[in-house]
Amino acid sequence: MKKIEVSTFILRLVLGVTFFVHGLVKFQGGIENIVGWFDSIGLPGVLAYGVALLEMVGGLALVVGLGSRIVSGLFVLLMLGAIVTAKLAGGFLGNGQGAGWELDLALLAIALFIAINDSKMFALDKVIFKGQNNQTQSL
Repeated sequence: MKKIEVSTFILRLVLGVTFFVHGLVKFQGGIENIVGWFDSIGLPGVLAYGVALLEMVGGLALVVGLGSRIVSGLFVLLMLGAIVTAKLAGGFLGNGQGAGWELDLALLAIALFIAINDSKMFALDKVIFKGQNNQTQSL
């Protein structure tokens, strides 16, 4: 096993679990509250459902290694959106009235790393596409 693949696998698991839990909490805590918060910051409230669903399904997909590059790319976009629309004004570490964007930046960096490098260790993709010529590895 190469060290880079082991490291990427660890990052994929951490990112997947983190997003899955964040999405689950949005539904458990009352998605209507998140819808209201989205509305309050000028975003369409219905977008909260898409975000929570992406976090849950995408997080689970990363844990099992299904579509890691695509899911991670979506998480990069999600974190950019979160930073720009909701967190940037609060400062890097927050301003006492809201959370900062330091965690969002860390999650963005992990997602970008996986989107660029992929993660095939213990990945369902590897089993499903075993017999196919993997031309996307050179991207």
